[in-house]
Amino acid sequence: MTERGYRFRSVWASASTRCIRGYELTDGEWSIIEPLLPNKPHGVPRVDDRRVLNGILWRFRTGSPWAEIPERYGPSTTCYNRFVRWRKAGVWDRLLAAVSAAFEGEIVMIDATCIRVHQHGATGKKGEPGDRGMGRSRGGLTSKTHALVDADGRPVTLRLTGGQVHDSQEAEALIAAMPEGATLLADKGYDSNAIREAAASRNVWANIPSRSNRTQRFAFSDWLYRQRNLVERFFNRIKHFRSIATRYDKCPENHLAAVKLICARIWCAA
Repeated sequence: MTERGYRFRSVWASASTRCIRGYELTDGEWSIIEPLLPNKPHGVPRVDDRRVLNGILWRFRTGSPWAEIPERYGPSTTCYNRFVRWRKAGVWDRLLAAVSAAFEGEIVMIDATCIRVHQHGATGKKGEPGDRGMGRSRGGLTSKTHALVDADGRPVTLRLTGGQVHDSQEAEALIAAMPEGATLLADKGYDSNAIREAAASRNVWANIPSRSNRTQRFAFSDWLYRQRNLVERFFNRIKHFRSIATRYDKCPENHLAAVKLICARIWCAA
């Protein structure tokens, strides 16, 4: 691993001070996002993308119902329909993939956080298949967001499950998104032979502390492991948005798309 990978680019001192300020996109953030949005060269021009996107972000930041989006952002139905239509078209997935394409891959971290499901998001259509990314855990009805972040605490890959799903269940899917030769930081919940083997198959060193009941021990760097707090800081940052800290959306795809949109903004604000 290079010296640059160990230095973490001064994140240890600066990550806690970086934050997303205000509800609306700055000129700098918009200059990054605008070229990545769908083009519509023909037909009736769309309602201003920046205004609509600001309305969508306002809703996620405040946790308000869609119908309460202020008039300055245009009709609330336009904001909702644009968000859902672009989610179905994969716009938010491509946006996050584009802004995170050049992430620092020498050191990566994985973890998961539970999110309480609001009563308005818990009601679904009768007979609707699947668990809709919700499950019963100690906190009641919850969802769980699994994340892979880089050495700057910036998100690269996200997955959503029910809150009762163990963190390690999504580890192999997250490892598949890691570059070969990376160093993986994770807590004891990820200490399993299957995860270590999945990491080794990609030439990834799993710097994971061993469980107390393990007889076999593995190479472990306590100094590197201290930097794992960056993934916890990432979860704290996205939970500044009330619609992320509490799940109000019935549709799991909508909630995950909202998290990805917020993550894309984190990259633009970095």
